[in-house]
Amino acid sequence: MEYERTVLENGMRVVTCRMPHTRSVSLMFFVMTGSCYENDGEAGISHFIEHMCFKGTKKRGSSREISEAIEGVGGILNGGTDRELTSYWCKLASQHLEMAVDVIVDLVRRPLFRQEDVEKERQVIIEEINMSLDSPQQRVGMILDDMMWPGKPLGRDVAGTKETVTAITRDQMIRHLDRFYTPANMLVSIAGDFDLDKALGLLRQAETGWHVGERPQYIDSKVDQVSPRTRIEYRETEQVNLILGVEGLSIFDPDRFALDLLSMVMGEGMSSRLFTEIREKLGLAYDIHSYVEHFRETGSFVIQAGTDPAQAGKAVRAIVEQMSAVRDGISGAELDKAREMAKGRMLLSMENSRNVAGWYGAQEMLTGKIMTIDDVTRIIDEITLDDIKRVAGGLFLTEKLNLAVVGPVKDEAGIAGLVRL
Repeated sequence: MEYERTVLENGMRVVTCRMPHTRSVSLMFFVMTGSCYENDGEAGISHFIEHMCFKGTKKRGSSREISEAIEGVGGILNGGTDRELTSYWCKLASQHLEMAVDVIVDLVRRPLFRQEDVEKERQVIIEEINMSLDSPQQRVGMILDDMMWPGKPLGRDVAGTKETVTAITRDQMIRHLDRFYTPANMLVSIAGDFDLDKALGLLRQAETGWHVGERPQYIDSKVDQVSPRTRIEYRETEQVNLILGVEGLSIFDPDRFALDLLSMVMGEGMSSRLFTEIREKLGLAYDIHSYVEHFRETGSFVIQAGTDPAQAGKAVRAIVEQMSAVRDGISGAELDKAREMAKGRMLLSMENSRNVAGWYGAQEMLTGKIMTIDDVTRIIDEITLDDIKRVAGGLFLTEKLNLAVVGPVKDEAGIAGLVRL
């Protein structure tokens, strides 16, 4: 699928991809803000603002009016905040693109931020944080992030803490909005069945009087780890949730595609090594999987599992053994399967206009460069067994291991002793 890149007079970038075979259109507004742009005292402010933008605008005074505008024509409207980006998106029937532009521009340009709404949403976000803290599967991931990037923005929960959310003021949010929600720091991505000239015309109408702004500074999160780390949070649960992670590769690293394939071999799908060995052969877990994250400066490779408390040590040992084994190399058949799996997933995801808008928009926003499906396919097909072995050998090192555990485990020293490759 071909894309077009346009820069409006106010500096806002627009990436468009026509999908005439569909009857829908997806519109995404990206803002370069998230936890990696927040100081410690304002942790969670980007997420708080995203919530507040849906509470009412000058044109639509309540969250119900905002949602009804899109849901009333069968569309979907939502937003999300991550470490490096905040996004607002809408997917609806093609003939309603004008409605989508009007609603999302209204959200990001004219939110009311009424004090009474701020106080209500503050409590909502605190409950969201409580929900994460109460979930062992989510909590163990939060602990791992803090271990891997201690004292850094990447190590914090995107929602912040109950203390920081309680302290954030309306004035702070308005200042943050004015600083980050500007054309120079935003991007629009559109995918689906739409008329390009009409879409650009709608966006040009919306840019009137919008202060251009500038791109704020990204806060460094790079950490040099020199020894393995283990942290256990004791809880009286039926299952131990454990997560093992190492620093991965950034979104700019050309080896990131080899790491993606390595993750597929290791723990993505029911034919992966971890699923086959840990679940099927040893019966140690119901759910075990791996995943990869790529950020602007760094990344992570993570394995997560849940197991019986009495089997926690055995599970950790078995996972570490699998990590050690792939350093010696994988088979040609495994690499071929991972290649086809990666390409197949990518192609299937491109049938959805929202995924296409996200694919092109996020790349342009984070890297300033867009790789097409064909570009990525060529790279995947060129990855060799030696590439996989080299990447595994460079990342799967004892001194880089981090193990977080949530559950009824008291023998931290015994578990820590197993974190060796």
